[in-house]
Amino acid sequence: MSAVDIAVGVYRKLEPEDLRILQAIELQMKRYEYVPEDIIPKFANLPPQEVAYRLQSIRKKRLITGRRGAYTGYSLTTAGYDTLAINALVKANVLEAFGKSLGVGKEADVYDALTPTGQQVAVKFHRLGRTSFKQTKRKRGYVTKYIYSPDWHRQSQIAAKKEYEALKILHQKGVTVPEPIKQNRHVLVMSMIEGAELFHYPELPKPQAVLKEVLVNIRKAYQEASIIHADLSPYNIILQPNRYILIIDWPQYVTTKHPNAQQLLGRDVRNVLTYFCKQKLKIKLKEALAYVKEGA
Repeated sequence: MSAVDIAVGVYRKLEPEDLRILQAIELQMKRYEYVPEDIIPKFANLPPQEVAYRLQSIRKKRLITGRRGAYTGYSLTTAGYDTLAINALVKANVLEAFGKSLGVGKEADVYDALTPTGQQVAVKFHRLGRTSFKQTKRKRGYVTKYIYSPDWHRQSQIAAKKEYEALKILHQKGVTVPEPIKQNRHVLVMSMIEGAELFHYPELPKPQAVLKEVLVNIRKAYQEASIIHADLSPYNIILQPNRYILIIDWPQYVTTKHPNAQQLLGRDVRNVLTYFCKQKLKIKLKEALAYVKEGA
């Protein structure tokens, strides 16, 4: 069972006091790896006896983990952090119900969900550093180091916020990306994602048209939004049921003013052309880059 499944399963069973305790632990995790039990009542504004009782219940629900040593302390689990984000999005009238998993990757879990108006949306839970914090820090320039690191919660929140900001700019400029709806903590809510990544297609129908659309969108992002994906590959280009593409996974984006902008743009385009070369389409990298940057 995934952390999201745990969070969704217990969320409706939680009382406001339980959520206040989770929020108190979250707040103090900026200072402690494991938040001392004796300070939680102060920040949750609850009596110590009630906090002690509820901590055991919350722990059984797998929303926190504890440690005993010089002192007894508690820390949020991934499911606990998911629960706080879900609660905020429910209170903001963004989410009403969760559906199935749309995909589990190295750095994110994506689920479908419904808004209170019945709109189907995609909910992305960033999991930055799930596989390796050192590798993540090397690849992602925005990752910072905190006193109590690795702080996956904080790093994932930064990634979600960065992707949300990118999607707002790109969507306004007409780049084919999911429409951003709301971001809270490490969670990003966006328009529904349907279809499959290009890597699923060993033989792509009408590859010439798809390649043209990919390059048009890279060009539009570069010229009109001043944004470079910086991690583009067949794994984050979706071919939708209507045969149009959707480009996802933007937390690693850079602007055209970034010192490595041209190198990253070249890598994005090269990754795309390498895939389409296997589709028996051959376009020189120099020509593709010239098209993307023409008149810029």
